[in-house]
Amino acid sequence: MATIRLTLPDGSVREVPAGTTARQVAQSIGAGLARAAVAARVDGQVRDLDRPLTADAPFAILTEKDPASLDVLRHSAAHILATAVRELFPTAAIGFGPPIEDGFYYDFGVERPFTPEDLTAIEAKMAEVAAKDYPFVREEVDRAEANRRFRDDPLKLERIADLGDDEVISVYTDGPFVDLCRGPHMTGTGRLKHFKLLSAAGAYWRGDSRRQMLQRIYGTAWWKKEDLEAYLHRIEEAKKRDHRKLGKELDLFLFHPFAPGAAFWTERGTSLYNTLNAFMRELQRDGYQEIRTPLLYNKGLWEISGHWGKYRENMFLVHNNETGEQDMSLKPMNCPSHHLLYGSAKHSYKALPIRYSTYDVLHRNEVSGALSGLTRVRQFAQDDCHIYLMESQIPAEVKTLTRFILDYYTTFGLKATLKFATRPEQRIGSDEMWDRAEGALRAALEATGLPYELKEGDGAFYGPKIDFDVADSIGRTWQLGTIQLDYAAPERFDLTYVGEDNSEHRPVVIHRAVNGSFERFIAILIEHFAGAFPLWLAPEQVRVLPIADGQADAAGQVVAQLRNAGIRATLDASNNTLNYRIREGEMAKVPYMAVVGQREADAGTVAIRVRGAGNKQEILPLADFQARLLADIGARALKP
Repeated sequence: MATIRLTLPDGSVREVPAGTTARQVAQSIGAGLARAAVAARVDGQVRDLDRPLTADAPFAILTEKDPASLDVLRHSAAHILATAVRELFPTAAIGFGPPIEDGFYYDFGVERPFTPEDLTAIEAKMAEVAAKDYPFVREEVDRAEANRRFRDDPLKLERIADLGDDEVISVYTDGPFVDLCRGPHMTGTGRLKHFKLLSAAGAYWRGDSRRQMLQRIYGTAWWKKEDLEAYLHRIEEAKKRDHRKLGKELDLFLFHPFAPGAAFWTERGTSLYNTLNAFMRELQRDGYQEIRTPLLYNKGLWEISGHWGKYRENMFLVHNNETGEQDMSLKPMNCPSHHLLYGSAKHSYKALPIRYSTYDVLHRNEVSGALSGLTRVRQFAQDDCHIYLMESQIPAEVKTLTRFILDYYTTFGLKATLKFATRPEQRIGSDEMWDRAEGALRAALEATGLPYELKEGDGAFYGPKIDFDVADSIGRTWQLGTIQLDYAAPERFDLTYVGEDNSEHRPVVIHRAVNGSFERFIAILIEHFAGAFPLWLAPEQVRVLPIADGQADAAGQVVAQLRNAGIRATLDASNNTLNYRIREGEMAKVPYMAVVGQREADAGTVAIRVRGAGNKQEILPLADFQARLLADIGARALKP
């Protein structure tokens, strides 16, 4: 019998007969590994333990300690969910059931939406299916057999029709349920122990709003009970922190049907927005040129940049009365307009790098169903920067930008990890250009000495990039900042600089954003701080409360003095009781409340209450209180 060579993670080679399964290899290595095995990684692909091995390949056994094993668990959980639904709803049509970040979902065609009571019953049935420990059995079939097996399931028949002639068609059986699936799966349903169904919602078949509406059930699954409990706690905490809820409660922003996907910022929300903007302007005071460019452009610009052909469906097109065509567009990004500005003048190598920064409004035509508070909007502004530099300047600039971005996040108590994203399938430019760009950016990233993760195929369509994923206070990660290296734009826009040799040369462009968009970053900050912003960022920094009408004038003088010092102070001299007004201030998450009674009015002091300190109160001279506030604001302290 022919043998194959498997190269193990430690570099050793194990020869086994062709047709040996990964489970058998694990057993030959050790009984403990065989018991812990979940799946195998064969030549970079995760596969079932019982699938025969047929060729030489790098080989590794995945256990619960391997992060990739969670996808196997969750994919299997999705199939167990479908098994349970089919037992309770025998006529349900079966759509897709993939693993997703932190969980899984499955789409079903049913006569009515699922109710909370249905989810409870389905979850109980899933536990029954898991307890029976049905084996997941994989079988390869031809097209005719696949059509026969799924003849009563139109969704699966449509999927089979889409498969290419050379594609392997595989089906999986677990107990009474058979599904069209590529896998991989666990060895049996019994390994699913810690799971929870979370919600049900409508979802169009294959994401197409012209197709039928299915019912999608979302769930989560984890190897350990404590991990499941921690995740469910995080979900509950996220609900409390939802920026859409807090934005309304704290009077920061609102949306209106007449302007879908565009926020209305209240006075308080505008204060928050402007404070962030001012902070970024302060950081970019030296070495950056702040500019503004038009919002509306002829399609000729987007044809040069490549967006007209690759991004037009995401752009707001404008009807041109002169041509009778939709040949103009609101700008969805700033890059091309910055290139026009750079190209309008001659530049010497001595002036490089040139850094253009802007806060212009952008518009992207997101589908209405994708809009979600401030995190997914149609109108937004970015802290956008484009840097024009010589190739030799890339390492120093990337190092400086990386430190700039990481320090910025630290101000908010956010921790970032770096990802290096390479060429996507849909891209512009030659392979040679991409080789050069990826090599230059990777070398610059590695020169920083910072750890990073590789994201194959996730680069921008014009160049590779470094992404910054930020973890908030409850452990969720958000992709925010980016450093993108672009060799294509200088060619497309014929950008040049005059070198030391007095000849023209091509610059390189770096696209840089830190917040991403102010709208999305503010949403993240609202949830990160649960609306309790640091003093320097809070729209209302101090609320002054006179105990009675007799101290209203003295309290008003306190407010005036604090405002003259640049502190955002307000007066609450309403007729409500002091305890009620204190409670109102706590609900509004004001960092400091300053109470003024007759004793404080006579002595020029205030009784201060710090957010989160309960009923504790401290008497301070007003001048000392003001100095403390200014010190905290100047230091951008995270807590009062």
